[in-house]
Amino acid sequence: MKTTKKFLLPDQEIPTAWYNVLADMPPLQPMLNPATKEPVKPSDLEPLFAKGLIEQEFSTERWIPIPEEVRTLYKIYRPTPLVRASGLEKALDTPARIYFKNESVSPVGSHKLNTALPQAYYNKIEGVKNLATETGAGQWGSALSIACSHFGLNTEVFMVRLSYDQKPYRKVVMQTYGAKVIPSPSNLTKAGQKFLAEKPHTNGSLGMAISEACERAVTTPDTRYTLGSVLNMVMLHQTIIGLEAERQFEMAGDYPDTIIGCFGGGSNFGGISLPFLRHQLAGKAGFDFIAAESSGCPKLTKGTFRYDHGDTAGMTPLIPMYTLGCEYEPAAIHAGGLRYHGAGAIMSQLLKDKIIRAVAIDQDECFKVGILFSRCEGIIPAPESTHAIAATVREALKAKEEGREKVILFNLSGHGLLDLSAYESFLNGKL
Repeated sequence: MKTTKKFLLPDQEIPTAWYNVLADMPPLQPMLNPATKEPVKPSDLEPLFAKGLIEQEFSTERWIPIPEEVRTLYKIYRPTPLVRASGLEKALDTPARIYFKNESVSPVGSHKLNTALPQAYYNKIEGVKNLATETGAGQWGSALSIACSHFGLNTEVFMVRLSYDQKPYRKVVMQTYGAKVIPSPSNLTKAGQKFLAEKPHTNGSLGMAISEACERAVTTPDTRYTLGSVLNMVMLHQTIIGLEAERQFEMAGDYPDTIIGCFGGGSNFGGISLPFLRHQLAGKAGFDFIAAESSGCPKLTKGTFRYDHGDTAGMTPLIPMYTLGCEYEPAAIHAGGLRYHGAGAIMSQLLKDKIIRAVAIDQDECFKVGILFSRCEGIIPAPESTHAIAATVREALKAKEEGREKVILFNLSGHGLLDLSAYESFLNGKL
């Protein structure tokens, strides 16, 4: 039987608006001001974020128009392909039909550019000159670096030290795009100095890097902070993934039963799942949503739902989230993008309400299926994305055991061509 391998939309079918799930969910518990413990007001966030982004963070409008300047830049790599993983299906001998949204085709090799471009745009039109941020694996830092290059902004990226050492070429990518890259924790901020005094040999964490970037933003003129995951506005921007996938499934004459994404803070999982979730919330469809996290940082499967800071120093608002604690230092896994202690408020509430479910997968299983996927589909996936592939393989083998058809969609959030040292370690038995 012949199988169409990929489904491509023309440029003009790039969505013109992002989907805001907050229009269809019960109100979330509010973020709290860390000083007063009162609900955060939009004005409280102005020292950190551009006003246009703050407006989106609090919005309950169902559709938020995509600015034409951003949509034009999206056309560099969007729409991304929906791909039938026929090679993987054959290798698994499964009756399941497996599809993946290939976000690895962006200039930075991941989905992160979907939110980096609008975040840079809204800061540019407000007159901001400099942006400070953090990055784990380097995918977000790379995305913001090229977005700032497009809009003429300066970028300073605090990169978790473990990833800074593990992934030297991520640093080179950011520097090539014009960013200044600093291993975190550093001596450049009071927060970094405190972390180093307490733990001189720390690997660092995303919580620490966020603290440093936030401090930089509030103490440097004409500077704001940006974040690549967790926040509502980031989930909003990433819904372009699932909105495109819906149209591509119409082309395929198929529809997913199971939707899977790897999970760090929630951005790529939210991006692929929330547009489909709107139909479930309206009572028109039902899905099995699976968030695949690392067993080295299992905030969804072993964390508690409570208010916690997004950073280690306690500078950020308190967010209602599943968390391991803002001072948690995760294991030295190679999936740097999944080494975050908490989950975003939207995804945490959906998990609490049992609308989504989570699985934790260890690094060894992930690299095994990453290599299988590479050999079947020709794409070396990012270590983060291998978690989604591993969950997909589990579901496809379950379908085989049960002898039933199933349609699985997963988000290939990025490629692993800058993570080959991790694959080398695995192949040599040194992971």
